[in-house]
Amino acid sequence: MDAKSLKVHIVGGGVSGLVAAQVLEKHGLIPIIIEATDRVGGRLKTDIIDGFQLDRGFQVLLSSYSAAKKYLDYKALDLQKLKAGSCIFINGKQKFFGDPLRDFTLFFPTLFSGIGNMSDKIKIAKLNFSLQKKTIAEIFEGDEITTKQYLDNLGFSKNIIQKFFLPFFSGIFLENSLKTPSRMFEFVFKMFGEGLGVLPKGGIEDISKQLKEKLQSTEIHYNTLVSKVKNKVITLSNGKKIESHYVIIAAEPSSLVENLKNQQIDWKSCENLYFTCANRVYDKAFIGLIANKESLINNIFYPTSLKTIHRGKRDLISVTVVKEHGLSEKDLINQVKIELKKECKIEDAHFLKLYNIPKALPDINNLQYEIFPSETKLKDGVFLAGDVLLNGSLNAAIIAGEKAAMGVIEDIEKTIAL
Repeated sequence: MDAKSLKVHIVGGGVSGLVAAQVLEKHGLIPIIIEATDRVGGRLKTDIIDGFQLDRGFQVLLSSYSAAKKYLDYKALDLQKLKAGSCIFINGKQKFFGDPLRDFTLFFPTLFSGIGNMSDKIKIAKLNFSLQKKTIAEIFEGDEITTKQYLDNLGFSKNIIQKFFLPFFSGIFLENSLKTPSRMFEFVFKMFGEGLGVLPKGGIEDISKQLKEKLQSTEIHYNTLVSKVKNKVITLSNGKKIESHYVIIAAEPSSLVENLKNQQIDWKSCENLYFTCANRVYDKAFIGLIANKESLINNIFYPTSLKTIHRGKRDLISVTVVKEHGLSEKDLINQVKIELKKECKIEDAHFLKLYNIPKALPDINNLQYEIFPSETKLKDGVFLAGDVLLNGSLNAAIIAGEKAAMGVIEDIEKTIAL
């Protein structure tokens, strides 16, 4: 059978599905992406509201991600660099804390910040140095303990854990007790040590737009919801059935495939609120962390501290809430405004938009970095992609998409050989 005559469907047009389509195209196939929404991107979406550029959830690309460097054209994305540090709010005062090896202007602010002691700062330097020598394979082969236990074992003080590690990594892991496995902490810490947090000038969705633009022959069917995949037959929500030779599920599989062992996915949620203000309380592109453990706000960021394609007349504040709270939307907005004033001295925050993101990150144990193409096979002709296979990161989504596509290719080659 000619490769072009094989029907290969990809359920989900997020990063993983787009990468899978790109790999399939390179091997002579013409895949069809079935996307439930009106555009590709999955969790990487950017909206333009009142002239402002709003990412759905505060997200950054770590420039050192190897898979991202392989599949993305960084120059074309016009990546804007975040500062190699944070502005930490303690009792209404700003303390700047970061990596002086990346930005020497942070040396004295970090040294005299009152965040952690001298021993903590030496331990951070040693940790950074040791993880640069450690391979990613070694990281993901290591024992899994919680990040909190990992930091305790290294002897970090309660002060620096509470004021820096907890708010910073809660914003990344989307949980506020540092229960995330230490493999993920080491991986992320290593990636920050080797690169920077960056954002495309046009917003996080430019990543998925670029991946889509690279596709030459792939068909994309939008606003098409899949309800079930069984025996290589895709059932849509309207009851229509589509027969395929191969299906790659680049979406949550548990709702699509019956009797799926060990693939039930739990999710971490967060809320992302946007406000406008007249002036920033700090000028440079630092992530703002709230050290008060009673605060609802985890972190803030000024997207307008970077160059953006779309920019409103005022400054823009992105606020991330990780904690569960039980508040109504109105009460949540009011509470966040109160905390912005109390913790950050932001007096004139005007509410713009709230994104409630129930499935922001997969909650996975036994985290992995790599996977063999054959391991992405769920059933005959059905393969799984997405960061749910490995770890909750953009890098993982890209790798999983590539491996699922290669799983299909290997299966086709075996069939032809027979």
